[in-house]
Amino acid sequence: MKKLLFQFDTDLHPSVFDTVVAYDGGADHVTGFGGLTPDNIGGLVEGAIFTRPPKDKKNTAIFIGGSDMIAGQNLLKAVQSKFFPGFQVSVMLDSNGGNTTAAAAVSKLAASGSLAGKKAVVLAGTGPVGQRAAVMLSREGAIVSMTGRKMTKVVEACEAMKARFGVDITPIEAVDHDARGQAIETANIVFAAGAAGIELIGAEHWQNNPHIELIADANATPPIGIGSIDVFDKGQERHGKIIWGALGFGPLKLELHRACIGKLFTDNKLVFDAENIFELAKQMA
Repeated sequence: MKKLLFQFDTDLHPSVFDTVVAYDGGADHVTGFGGLTPDNIGGLVEGAIFTRPPKDKKNTAIFIGGSDMIAGQNLLKAVQSKFFPGFQVSVMLDSNGGNTTAAAAVSKLAASGSLAGKKAVVLAGTGPVGQRAAVMLSREGAIVSMTGRKMTKVVEACEAMKARFGVDITPIEAVDHDARGQAIETANIVFAAGAAGIELIGAEHWQNNPHIELIADANATPPIGIGSIDVFDKGQERHGKIIWGALGFGPLKLELHRACIGKLFTDNKLVFDAENIFELAKQMA
């Protein structure tokens, strides 16, 4: 009985990265479908849930990816709406690696110092990684704000997180280095979640800031998001702050992603989203 993973992507082309990790995580065969929406997903889900007897359904699983976390959330909801007792398979949501990357980074921050009651700012946080990092920081007791270049987009992301997780994230419009530097003036935790190759703040914005205790940057492509840190920083202390670079927590992200894939094939009723992916990350960290 082969372990079959169906990769449902909201983008036109399914992610090659997710396909490779799926095989490394234990899938025997991965089939990718792109351009999926709640309106066209039904037949694919039915094909996954009706074909194997109950005892063998754990060998079929669904992975939801794509570059848009809100679209991924909507697709997950549509997939689950097709399930009914005796006819369901395990499913994982990880749009653009948002859940696994954020979980790895925040769990490393949590292992480096207390997050509860601390002021956290997620820079350029409207993408999948930033959204889920904000959620996880909030669930650890931090007081979280999020920046973005367009206030309407930041507010939309904060509202989506409130609706899904019940967390309150404060939106901040910050269009340039100095605006983002101002946004972190009283922060204790800074999490950079911007696009690859874009510096969000320079060294002058954080090195002499007496409030900042913990920093994580999810960008591995030069120039990285926070000036004068190193992509390989692995809990290093710089200027009195504990720093995690993208390749510092990256091994945990990949280990976590593979572990989640493997667990999908242990039962047919599992749902891996932010909550349980983060809990697993904290155990692994």
